[in-house]
Amino acid sequence: MRQMTAPELAERLADPSRPAPLLLDVREPWEVARCALPGIVSIPLQQLPARSEELDPDAEVVCICHHGARSASAAMFLERERGFTQTINLSGGIDAWALQVDPSTPRY
Repeated sequence: MRQMTAPELAERLADPSRPAPLLLDVREPWEVARCALPGIVSIPLQQLPARSEELDPDAEVVCICHHGARSASAAMFLERERGFTQTINLSGGIDAWALQVDPSTPRY
């Protein structure tokens, strides 16, 4: 599993020459309601085994959570159990995004 920092993700999303990755947010619904990146696919981590077929295994998937631990688990699960080949963990999660990229993002 690869790691990506919040500034690297921001740069990637701002690059019109590259297709945007799928942003998989594995936080709980209340967390997503508090703050989320635009265009996410929200599947709470505990639902991922039952709902992983909703995702394209050939897509580049950036897994997102609050601080990066749940998203790392999600990325490992998708790689090891479902055969995904392009999973990336957002290091530091949405909190790092708020601190390093967009200070208007609510922190919790």
